[in-house]
Order: sequence, then C-alpha cells, then structure tokens
Amino acid sequence: MRAWRVSELGEPESVLELVEIPEPEPGPNEVLVEVAAASCNFPDVLMCRGEYQVKPPLPFTPGSEVSGAVVGLGDGADPDLLGRRVIAIPRFGDGGFTQRTVAPAATVFPIPDALPDAAAAALHITYQTGHVALHRRAAIQPGEVLLVHAGAGGVGSAAIQLGLAAGARVLATAGGPEKVQVCRDLGAELVVDYRSGDFVDLVKGATDGRGADVIYDPVGGDTFDRSTKCVAFEGRILVIGFTGGRFAEARTNHVLIKNYAVVGVHWGLYNLMDPRLIRRTHDELMALHATGKIAPLISRELPMRDVPAGLASLATRGTWGKLVAHW
Repeated sequence: MRAWRVSELGEPESVLELVEIPEPEPGPNEVLVEVAAASCNFPDVLMCRGEYQVKPPLPFTPGSEVSGAVVGLGDGADPDLLGRRVIAIPRFGDGGFTQRTVAPAATVFPIPDALPDAAAAALHITYQTGHVALHRRAAIQPGEVLLVHAGAGGVGSAAIQLGLAAGARVLATAGGPEKVQVCRDLGAELVVDYRSGDFVDLVKGATDGRGADVIYDPVGGDTFDRSTKCVAFEGRILVIGFTGGRFAEARTNHVLIKNYAVVGVHWGLYNLMDPRLIRRTHDELMALHATGKIAPLISRELPMRDVPAGLASLATRGTWGKLVAHW
C-alpha cells in the first residue's frame, strides 16, 4: 500500500516521500482503518521538522486524524466496530497519510452517515480541543466575552463556532482582509486584522474597558503578551499552542495583580487521564453538528498526492480553515 513517509527531518515538501509499505496489522486493542480522508494539521509540519514535543522514530508517517471504515480488528477490540464508519487518531508514527492505518480502539469513534468523510476528518481534534478548553478548562458562561486568536485557522474557526454555540460574545483576530472576512462570516462580532492594528484597545472598546473573559490563544509569543493587557477580571487565558514560534513567559506578578488565570490545554493528555470525558465530548460534538451549530470550515480538499504542498501552505500560514486530503 502507499503511504507518505519521512526518513529524514526537514520541511514537508523536501522530506515526505510517497512509498510502498506493508499493510500494518492491528495489535491488541487496535483496529485497522481504511482511510477515506485525513486532515492536515500544523503539528504534522512540526513532526516533519523534528520540532514536535514528542518525536516518532524514523521513518514515520504523519497525519494525526482520519475518517474511514474499520476493516480489521486486533485481539480485544470491540467487534461491533468492524465495518463502521469512524473518526480515529492513528497509532503514533503510523499516521493517516496512507491507505490503511492502525489506531488504538480507544481513540476510535463511530460517526453518523450524515457526516461526510472530509468533515469528519476535520472535526475531531480541533473541535475536541475547543470544547474541552472552553467548557472544561475555562467553564465559559453564556454572555461572557470570548476572544479567539487566529480565528480563520482550523483551530480558531472551531473555537468561534463553539463559543457562539455556548452563548458567548465572540471577538477574533486574523491576518489580512480575507481571513478577517472568514471570521465575520463565522459570526464573530468584532474582528481585528493584527497586521494593521493592535487588538488590545479594540477589545477594551468593545467591552467597555473590561476586557475578554476568555482568550483562546493558539499563537503564543507576542500574542500572549498582548492578551494579558486585555483580559478581564477573573478572566482565563487558554494556552492552546505556539504557532507564533515563541513560548511566552507568564509574569506571575501580573497574573496576581489582575486576578486572571493562565490555563494550559493539552487535549491529548485527556485521552490517557480521562478518556470518558473524550467520549462524552464526542457525543456532544455530534449533537452540535446534527443541529447545525458547528460545521468544520474546510477551505480545500486535496488529493493525497498533494499532502506535502498542503502542509507547506500550513507552515507559511497561507491557508484558512482546514485542509483535508483524500485518495
């Protein structure tokens, strides 16, 4: 079968090779998934570069979330999964940019027939992260103000939709007129183009000087630093990621004086520590999708042969929404 493999580290376009590899066999409590669609995510870029926090041994296949059908079972896996359409997180290092992949059965979730393959692949990690961040970590309440950074990206667009579904007032930042319009179309009431203006004063102006109750930050660096200037009393800054390239350093004296919280969100750890929460969150996301309150923003579907170019465009922030590859 064919799979994209990384044998040496570097930029995706340089190091990904489409090669023939043996079909994997599911081990105990694992399933074999025939891949229908796989989403492209920024962590895939970091894995190719060797910059991800966990490094798979070479050679490896990236691709952290897929949709498809279960076509094989390992010992101990639920027999009811066989033949079901699912979303799944492939076994680390044997990722989704392939024809068939293996996933731990605990990370496999059945999906309804009404959910298309591309939407299913785009919905899992970003929406799980957003739901856990907003509801579990920030305990967001109706009427609170949510500021979403990089709102036109896959992570940010999911957070905007989930914030609106929770009854929050949603503000956003984005880079450039096209991405600003994407956020407006999603329902954000104020969108700041960070390339041409500072969001701090505008957020304060939109909240009568109070600031945002919850700030969703997948960027880090300077964006985090500026966010501390417009977080409300008892506000929560959610640390989602570091696409800006620099780890910010929280000034604890400022945290104390302004009475806000800096909250880490490592969604993957919940798979280990509280898998029942992930299962409940999946059910809630399926219900939100069924009622039309969330719908993955897919900017482009691409053939699997174009995965390297797709990841390269993610690396340069040349995309909005999600990119999804399929055979």
